[in-house]
Amino acid sequence: MCASGKYSSRGPALIPRMKTKHRIYYITLFSVVLLGLIATGMFQFWPHSIESTADWTLDKRSVHDAPLVRLPVSSPIPERGDLSCRMHTCFDVYRCGYNPKNRIKVYIYPLQRLVDEVGVPISSTGLSREYNDLLSAISDSDFYTDDVTRACLFVPSIDVLNQNSLRIRETAQALAILPRWDRGMNHLLFNMLPGGPPDYNTALDVPRDRALLAGGGFSTWTYRQGYDVSIPVYSPLSADVELPERQPGPRRYFILSSQTAIHREYRGELERLKEENGEALLLLDKCSNLSQGAASVRKRCYKSQVYDYPQVLQESSFCVVLRGARLGQATLSDVLQAGCVPVVLADSYILPFSEVLDWKRASVVIPEEKLPEMYTILKSIPHRQVEEMQRQARWFWDAYFSSMKAIGMTTLQIINDRIYPYAAHTYEQWNNPPVVKWSSVNSPLFLPLIPPRSPGFTAVVLTYDRIESLFRVITEISKVPSLAKLLVVWNNQNKSPPEGEKFKCPECTAIDGLSLDQTHMVERSECINKFASVFGTMPLKVVEHRADPVLYKDDFPEKLKSFPNIGSL
Repeated sequence: MCASGKYSSRGPALIPRMKTKHRIYYITLFSVVLLGLIATGMFQFWPHSIESTADWTLDKRSVHDAPLVRLPVSSPIPERGDLSCRMHTCFDVYRCGYNPKNRIKVYIYPLQRLVDEVGVPISSTGLSREYNDLLSAISDSDFYTDDVTRACLFVPSIDVLNQNSLRIRETAQALAILPRWDRGMNHLLFNMLPGGPPDYNTALDVPRDRALLAGGGFSTWTYRQGYDVSIPVYSPLSADVELPERQPGPRRYFILSSQTAIHREYRGELERLKEENGEALLLLDKCSNLSQGAASVRKRCYKSQVYDYPQVLQESSFCVVLRGARLGQATLSDVLQAGCVPVVLADSYILPFSEVLDWKRASVVIPEEKLPEMYTILKSIPHRQVEEMQRQARWFWDAYFSSMKAIGMTTLQIINDRIYPYAAHTYEQWNNPPVVKWSSVNSPLFLPLIPPRSPGFTAVVLTYDRIESLFRVITEISKVPSLAKLLVVWNNQNKSPPEGEKFKCPECTAIDGLSLDQTHMVERSECINKFASVFGTMPLKVVEHRADPVLYKDDFPEKLKSFPNIGSL
């Protein structure tokens, strides 16, 4: 029938078929809209800066693949460095801004092959393994950003860890042409081996404008306190030799010296100490009967006896760390790894991370002129304190020295704490290892030696044998800003007080105290009356007050407490 033309075998057609030209039009329109949406999304989320497209990881870009950059002879050179720089004068904290995580963002410049006009590289070694590890650690951390517009701190991919491998002028020119250099503002450089012969400066000789320097050999003359960061000289043995942690306690040797290139005057003094104290002191040197090479670096000798290094360091309670041509020595890292207490003899040396680490808990610092008295000084340290220091030394290494990652992250955290001080790590977080505890309370006998900003009060704490309560009281009192001194009177004559702070003699008796003199009260009253007559009135008021001891807070039955209440009488 005629009607069959309007129906198919599948049933009636509900919608008339679209004409071909209309179908092509709608398909084209849909495609245009789709492409527009895709382009908008790419523009929204794609980095808006050429600099930010160069994500830094060695896997994505090696030195050989990096673009070649030639430095004209006429390239500008930064100023040598402003010794007056501080965070409030040479660092733009507003660039860091506020963020909920209170964490700075660090941008790493993309790698470049830097050469002079004739094609000679500015560094003889290029990118070292250590610096590569450092940059990789930063790029893998929460500090890192690949968006240069969000960055608070900029780290060049130019390796200046070892000044010996650098061409000073050309390296400075390479820094000056960095896109965000701005006289070094908010830029961070890492250097572990500063200076060179003959004077060996204690800070990097490369002119660097206002850049922050994380340096491995600062002295008090070159260190800008609160601006620069003193870092350790990384020991390559840390990656190659694994020393198992050893329990604190007495060791085979009392003092050990393992450095091979120390000044002859220092070696002469050490040899005299060896003659006086015999087997208690082991004095090692380079092995003259071994061929030079990687294996000889791990050996030390005393006469004809050969020792494995750094394993031998674990056989001594104290290990000497003397200054060499440079103040910073990799030996310090080796000693800490061995759990040996470092004895540092390097006048004016700024110890690594001393801004946050309390080095008196893990080391003994002795003036160089006191080297002949070293044995006597160390013998005066109680055994219990030596064990605490051994444990602390090893923990310092594990937490802050063990790898380039640990060094880099510690450096960035210190800078982060300066910028966000309200969220900064506390003294306890920086210095208290998890295992160093007295029961449930951290030992406060190694309180930071920070002088009071103004004259304050002296707190006197009387105790008998309640160690945990004593430590709690000391810890809380030490938080008072106006505290100048804290004195603990130990009243238990049958038990020695905890080792570490200064206590009154337990055997002493008050037989000559001022208050025992019967005329004392009379003389005191006369003095007060004289004062009142001169002053014209009696300013003092008679007040009686009773404060119960810590016992009132303890969980004891009320009937066992002598003073269940507290307050005025």
